[in-house]
Amino acid sequence: MRFWRALLCLVMLGSCGPSNGGGPINVAVIGAPDSLFQQGVRLSPAAQHLRAATFEGLVTLDPAGQVVPALAERWIVTDDGLSYIFRLRDGTWPGGEDITATDVRRLLRDSIARLRGTSLGLDLAKISEIRAMTGRVVEVRLTGPMPDFLRLLAQPELGFVKSGSGAGPMVMSREDGVMAARLSALPPEARGLPAREDWEELARPVRIEALPARKAVEAFSRGDVDLVLGGSIVDFPLAEAGPLSRGTIQVDPALGLLGLVIREERGLLADPARREALSMAIDRAALIQPFGIGGWQASSWIVPPDQFTQPPFPPERWQDLSLEQRRATAAARIRAWTTGSGQEAKVRLGLPRGPGSDLLYQQLARAWGTIGVSVERVAPGKGADIELRDNVARYFSPRWYLNQFHCSLAAGLCSPQADALVRRSLVERDPAAREKLLIEAHAALVAREVYIPLGAPVRWSLVRGSISNYLANQWGLHPLFALSQPTT
Repeated sequence: MRFWRALLCLVMLGSCGPSNGGGPINVAVIGAPDSLFQQGVRLSPAAQHLRAATFEGLVTLDPAGQVVPALAERWIVTDDGLSYIFRLRDGTWPGGEDITATDVRRLLRDSIARLRGTSLGLDLAKISEIRAMTGRVVEVRLTGPMPDFLRLLAQPELGFVKSGSGAGPMVMSREDGVMAARLSALPPEARGLPAREDWEELARPVRIEALPARKAVEAFSRGDVDLVLGGSIVDFPLAEAGPLSRGTIQVDPALGLLGLVIREERGLLADPARREALSMAIDRAALIQPFGIGGWQASSWIVPPDQFTQPPFPPERWQDLSLEQRRATAAARIRAWTTGSGQEAKVRLGLPRGPGSDLLYQQLARAWGTIGVSVERVAPGKGADIELRDNVARYFSPRWYLNQFHCSLAAGLCSPQADALVRRSLVERDPAAREKLLIEAHAALVAREVYIPLGAPVRWSLVRGSISNYLANQWGLHPLFALSQPTT
């Protein structure tokens, strides 16, 4: 423990220098420079990566996106799936106090309370009780089984903060005059593991900053940055700019939502049939062609069918209609409205700046033009009728998708009926009955046409060949701690 305290002091003084002959690993996460140190319950990708590195929860994710121990060294799940019992590691908080079950119970309760009113707070709604069983054993009880519950606990927002600090696995110092942080991995003995004598020589520090996409790609091209994280479809065309080979571009097989949320129910968008018309008109396969992304999963459903035990609906909506037939049906609905209302069929589309957004705009404007709808592009939050929704899933379950449209989030159109069905599923212990409720909730959202799905979110990284312990994964999170670890 004395070594940990000494290391913490050195790092806070900014004295973590090059190690293993290579100096720090330089990481840029795409985003606004000040987003790295974002606080609160809605974290940017840069802040998520920094939080995960410095504030551990009970469990965390490894480079492949699998759940591994953090403050909990091991756990068991009862046969009914309703109780998770965690054995905490033998360790201390940065101030030297022992990590206890009482601490963890209080901190986890505090985190859940803080997250109320967010989609992640809705995801945590199955937690019914948290108990400190002994000095180092914590039990979390659920209202119903949740197979992917551990992955939910591994989210960066559930990392524990005690007296303003976390229990690692890395310690951070901010660089003077710039929006960047330097991170050093805590030695194994500070994490409840056997000591390693050569730790200081083998573990590399990590320097992280948030940069706009173009600047991040330019820094990678110059060799100033070893790893770029957090790329999305908005900036994907930049990934091939500069002297890059395709071998350096890694695309995550991400799960989640990429589509268009309906902001308000008025005018052209007041009727679900006309909202459906906009969705029917899109050729999703053609939409992604200008990006050149192989293996992208298009979708015309809110929840992908494979999220259910048995797909309850066909892979694609309107699969018995050709694209031409779909567009003819959609155009007839639009004409009926323009004739009856005497108004122009026009929508304001909210898209962030970026070359990928430019391509999306062109494709959508072309598709909607075929059914008589014109498109005005506006910035997000600037009076858009329809806005881009681009979120990576936190865990594997239909409930994650459904929670993104909960009425309490006020993020766009919603369905109180769907919310009520999801709420009933929280206490349903029979798997078939629980899934039936979620299928009915999905059907209610589809009937309301609250969202125009496009497909899976796009997440990409630029990875230099010298980087080890990086793996593309479904969740878009790439632990910085793993980057610092020796490979021998």
